[in-house]
Amino acid sequence: MYVKEISEIENLIQKQAQWRNRCINLIASENIVSQRVRAQAGSDFAHRYAEGHPGERYYRGTSYIDEIENQLTTNLKILFACDHAEVRPISGTNANEAVFSRFVCPGDVVMVNSTPAGGHISHHREGSLGKFTKNIIDIPLTADGYHLDLEKTMYLIEKARPKIIVLGKSLFLFPEPVQELSEVCRQYGTRIMYDAAHVLGLIAGKQFQRPLKEGAFLMTASTHKTYYGSQRGLILSNMEADDWRKIDRGAFPGSSSNHHLDTLAQMAISTYEMMEFSEQYAVDTIKNAKALAAALDRFGFDVQAKEFGYTESHQVAVNVRDFRGGERVSRNLEINDIIINMNMLPHEPLKSHDHPDGIRIGVQEMTRFGMGAVEMEHIAELIKECIIDRKPVKEEVNRFRSEYQRVKYSYDEPQPRQLKVLDGKRVKS
Repeated sequence: MYVKEISEIENLIQKQAQWRNRCINLIASENIVSQRVRAQAGSDFAHRYAEGHPGERYYRGTSYIDEIENQLTTNLKILFACDHAEVRPISGTNANEAVFSRFVCPGDVVMVNSTPAGGHISHHREGSLGKFTKNIIDIPLTADGYHLDLEKTMYLIEKARPKIIVLGKSLFLFPEPVQELSEVCRQYGTRIMYDAAHVLGLIAGKQFQRPLKEGAFLMTASTHKTYYGSQRGLILSNMEADDWRKIDRGAFPGSSSNHHLDTLAQMAISTYEMMEFSEQYAVDTIKNAKALAAALDRFGFDVQAKEFGYTESHQVAVNVRDFRGGERVSRNLEINDIIINMNMLPHEPLKSHDHPDGIRIGVQEMTRFGMGAVEMEHIAELIKECIIDRKPVKEEVNRFRSEYQRVKYSYDEPQPRQLKVLDGKRVKS
């Protein structure tokens, strides 16, 4: 009865894939998985359940996913040099909820980055944190708006004695002062939670900061931004066993039941890719962000944080108020197949979220398609022609993008054949 309607859905899926292959995607919260990872989507694990831990499931028939989950957990501990890795959350927000549900009680004071300062919705009153306390204080910022004011923050920690301070954000240009805050937090019993959703891949590549080593109590993250995995969540920590048991119960049964085994298997493959390629990928991503920011600045855009080198992450923030704001600019670029998102900037009032002054740009996906500094210059030129010169650039965007179709930093590319020693003779494997 519904064959025609199903065909229409399948057609829309194909149109999406074809369209996005022609686009320059600069959404800071997205990335592309390799063909090797993508090929495992829809495996038999998509139909299956596995509640609990490997070897201790509430369901039978889980021996293979047990092995995959154990490998993934072990590899994450190696990659991030930590004692504990919780892989069952199915998103970054889900991971945050697992933590908040076990460590935040009604009335507890929690300090967070405000929405204009880049804080994620899950950290706020209307999001996950607001389910557990309404006593939420914004972290003070320096005059530029992109850095935490250390002196004022320390003062607030002393006076307000927050249970938790949540560092990390969605508009995330520079590392957070975890180490600088760790001593005062210890002194007043405040735990540092670091939301690494955007920068997890840069941390894996040792190019941003190392929050757990610097004093964070735990680190949550999603796994599909600079960490180019399937869409899931993580919790990583070196905390004591008693506290980790709380996280364990927060993840299951607290915020999840079955934990989407098909994407878990994909995540296991992409984590091996991160172990192999993350350092060079992180270096190249940050270089590209700086190159794009500098080029946009030269072309006349108000690129933020110029005095600090624009960015130390994958992101670039631009004030486009002179071009009718972020909502209009993002729409005009989308018409020309350049995909970005509008974004509030630190100076803006919360009520401006639907029509903010800013745009947020991320270079991580185009970096994974093999683009470098030269290509970033061309992207900046295309944005300038579209927004400042008001010229159509879609045809050139599509032509340019057609040259970058293969995913790099992955095992999609042929790997060098290695020599093995058998019976004293070297042979190619």
